[in-house]
Order: sequence, then C-alpha cells, then structure tokens
Amino acid sequence: MYQRILVPVDGSETSARALQEAIRLGDSAAQFRLVYVVEEIYTLGTEGYDFIDYDALQKAARHAGERTLAQAAEKVQQSGKRAEVALLETNGQRIASVIEAEVQRWQADLVVIGTHGRSGLSRLLLGSVAEGVVRVASVPVLLIRAE
Repeated sequence: MYQRILVPVDGSETSARALQEAIRLGDSAAQFRLVYVVEEIYTLGTEGYDFIDYDALQKAARHAGERTLAQAAEKVQQSGKRAEVALLETNGQRIASVIEAEVQRWQADLVVIGTHGRSGLSRLLLGSVAEGVVRVASVPVLLIRAE
C-alpha cells in the first residue's frame, strides 16, 4: 500500500515505536527514509556566556543525529528492508516545515511520526513537532503515541 515511508527519528522511545510501526506497515518493496532534524543552536549574545563553545554544541548535536540515524537504519535492515537516512538542518525554519520539504523532495507517500502526547502548559511551552507536521503535511501522517 505505502511504498515510500518517511520516518522522523529523534532517539526517543516514542520515535522507536513509530519506526517499528512503519516497518510493520511497509511490505518487502517499501522504501524508508529516516530523517533526523538538527536545530540551530543560537548564541545567547549576552555577557557571561563566553565560555560556551557553540560550534562544539552544534557538532555534538549533529553527531547525536548521525548516531540515532545509524541505529534506526540498523533496525530497518534487521527487518530485511532498506532504509536511506538524512541529517537535515533547520536553517531558521520550523522542524515541521523541514520535514514537509523532505516529504516533497523525496516524494514520500506516508509519514510515520511519534507524538509525546503532551498537553496543557508543557505543550504550549515545548510545542509539538508531530502536530506541526500534521498541519503542513501533503501526504497522510500516522501518529504513534507514547505509552
């Protein structure tokens, strides 16, 4: 049914559950695109924070993304299926917009994404990438809730 499945991963248990569901949905011919979005780390621009090495923080974020993608790709391969990976950067955009741009570029026909199920103040403060993806998606989105 779905042949090009895009799965945003972030290293969380919820994202692992979303990946497992995507693997289950895809038949043997399905292609998977696993994406990890690295947000820019902005300098605080005030005195007293000169000791922070922002380049090292950004490099560490990229490294964490690469490691997360490698682990996710291995899970797909263990199931006998194929996966491509992409480390994406926000470049000032919202994460959901970056994911949607990748959906369009790669011509995905389904997005499977985990949602942490936040509500109330935590949702207001932290936002919801999954909700943002649903709002901008040009293809069906399957939300997988946290346990």
